[in-house]
Amino acid sequence: MAEKPPQNEIEAEAASATPPLDVGRLGDLLGFHLRMAHVAIYRDFAETMEELGLTQKQLAVMELISGNPGASQIDLANTLGTDRATMMALVNRLAARDFIERRPSAADRRRQELHLTKTGRAMLARARKLIDTHEQRFIDLFSADEMDGLLVALKRIYKGG
Repeated sequence: MAEKPPQNEIEAEAASATPPLDVGRLGDLLGFHLRMAHVAIYRDFAETMEELGLTQKQLAVMELISGNPGASQIDLANTLGTDRATMMALVNRLAARDFIERRPSAADRRRQELHLTKTGRAMLARARKLIDTHEQRFIDLFSADEMDGLLVALKRIYKGG
């Protein structure tokens, strides 16, 4: 993905006057490159979704609920590898925007099932269109075989083998 051009003369001067740092040993570390790739994708995502006000985690929660109506906060937290308190805060924010709702489980009244609301389904449809464009900007950097290999490699990292 190309960097954004400077917005004014001050930015242009700062960009040309600041030589890149020698990253030294970091250049050989997988974690460093994964982090830099994450930052690039995160920034593009934030810019893409700015008009909708959705974060990566919020969108992930909505996608999971869409594909798994009735899932619980614990189910979502386990799938996304986050703690219960963080998931509760995410669910609360989405519920406050009327994107999701909690319903008591018919099988276990202690369990709260999560469902998208009509507003949430409409927001997710809008978000998916933007996400497709966001994703394509990065997919276009790779051939189909490279993309397949990258996904396999990344899954191997987070699934542990």
